[in-house]
Amino acid sequence: MEQMEMICFQIISSVGMAKSSYVEAMRAAAKGDFDEAAEKMKEGDAFYAKGHDAHADLIAQEANGEAVAFSLILMHAEDQMMASETVRLMAEENIKLYQKLTEMKEK
Repeated sequence: MEQMEMICFQIISSVGMAKSSYVEAMRAAAKGDFDEAAEKMKEGDAFYAKGHDAHADLIAQEANGEAVAFSLILMHAEDQMMASETVRLMAEENIKLYQKLTEMKEK
C-alpha cells in the first residue's frame, strides 16, 4: 500500500474511533453517568488528535512545496474528520442538556 493511502487510512481510523467515543459519551450522559461521558469525550479527543496530526502532516508537506496527490480516499478522510468534529459538538451540547435535565429532576 502506498504511503499516502496509509496516511489516509490512519486519519479515517483515528477519527472514526473518535466519533464512536463521542457517541458513547452521549449514551453515557443519557444514562446519567457524567463521569463516563467526560472520560469518553477525552478518549475521543485523543483519537481525534491522532487523525488531525496525520492530516496536519499532509498540509505541511504541501506547504513545503511537496506534491500531495488528491484522491477519493483523501476526500473521504477529510469528510470523516469533519463528521467527527460535528459529532463532538453535538455530544458537548447533548451532555450539557442531560446535565441540566438531571439538575432539574433533583430540585
